[in-house]
Amino acid sequence: MAEESNSLVVGVPRETFPGEHRVSLIPASIPPLLKAGLQVVVETAAGAAAGFPDAAYTAQGAKVLDSRAAVFDAANIIVQVRAAGANPDAGRADLALFRHEQVLVGSLEPLVDPQWMVDLSEKKVISFALELLPRITRAQSMDILSSMSTISGYKAVLLAAVALPRIFPMMMTAAGTVTPAKVLVIGAGVAGLQAIATARRLGASVSGYDLRPAVKQEVESLGAKFVELPLEAADTEQKGGYAKQMSEDFYRKQREVMAKCVGDSDIVISTAVIPGKKAPVLITAEMVRNMTPGSVIVDLAAERGGNCELTKPNETIVENGVTIMGVVNLPATVPYHSSQMLAKNVTTFLLLLVKQGAITIELEDEIIRDTLVTRDGAVVNPRVRDLLGLAPVTPMEARAG
Repeated sequence: MAEESNSLVVGVPRETFPGEHRVSLIPASIPPLLKAGLQVVVETAAGAAAGFPDAAYTAQGAKVLDSRAAVFDAANIIVQVRAAGANPDAGRADLALFRHEQVLVGSLEPLVDPQWMVDLSEKKVISFALELLPRITRAQSMDILSSMSTISGYKAVLLAAVALPRIFPMMMTAAGTVTPAKVLVIGAGVAGLQAIATARRLGASVSGYDLRPAVKQEVESLGAKFVELPLEAADTEQKGGYAKQMSEDFYRKQREVMAKCVGDSDIVISTAVIPGKKAPVLITAEMVRNMTPGSVIVDLAAERGGNCELTKPNETIVENGVTIMGVVNLPATVPYHSSQMLAKNVTTFLLLLVKQGAITIELEDEIIRDTLVTRDGAVVNPRVRDLLGLAPVTPMEARAG
């Protein structure tokens, strides 16, 4: 198809990660891509689980193909929600479908499973991991982590509200006064701030904690109390605005002073993650034992091991009367709007990558440079190469090809 039309084709395969209901492009994404000179092919039923039927894609000018292999064969660029290291088991079947110089764009988890990037490089796939986007103003419209964290923070509060044997708001009734639920949100990144905002909208008394003092104003602007712990924590951010991994001694002291805050809360929502690292343990088993029976912990870091010592990823357990929810991939449980936001991110990235009908890898652009992982049969991303124990790529090598 690409050869016949002499234009680039973007392919949207159906997601194969277990429980994944999102789709990388929605029907509304098609017109901007067509206007840019791209064509779009979609695997049949790729958007069905998110509420986007095949007919909606064809109405917008995309072509629906009846098999995954047909999509890979027709497309120059493959866009996926979860690919490579983000879909480590089911994604293996796609390796045989990739061809040399085909472009892959999506969430790849290169810092979690760098060996997958070697596998892609051996297929000579040009891959871009959108979770590596720099935290700069120009990249905000492509930031999949922020988009999906917004969904996660919102949904975490709803799950907690259902599991809690109390109501959230204060109520003055003829039967007496009902006091508001106490919610503690650990981590005031995008997910944490959305959790705070959602809990406040439901009427809870909310507190927020983050080791970065700079976010205090953001927490308080949402009507929550900022929990200040007597800890010295200089240099708490790494490049890109993400929380930096601290020493185990710091986390130990943090747990000691946080114990009372956790024990006084009806709900604890933990969101503390470090890109590419195991999540820090902030809630110990002893803290859980000191919580009131019926309390709820929603651990948004479960996929990275969990902020709670007792968390079991993708399971809900009850320990000493406390419900601990090891939630994984929450955005997939709100697939319509998750896909809508994600598709906007992907579309904006594609329009940056493709100029005048050609794929343009401009390494002077930090968005392109930071997200590029494999090219010309090699892993070229410095962070991933470091994890693999490979020597840095020289500037001349980086610009080759």
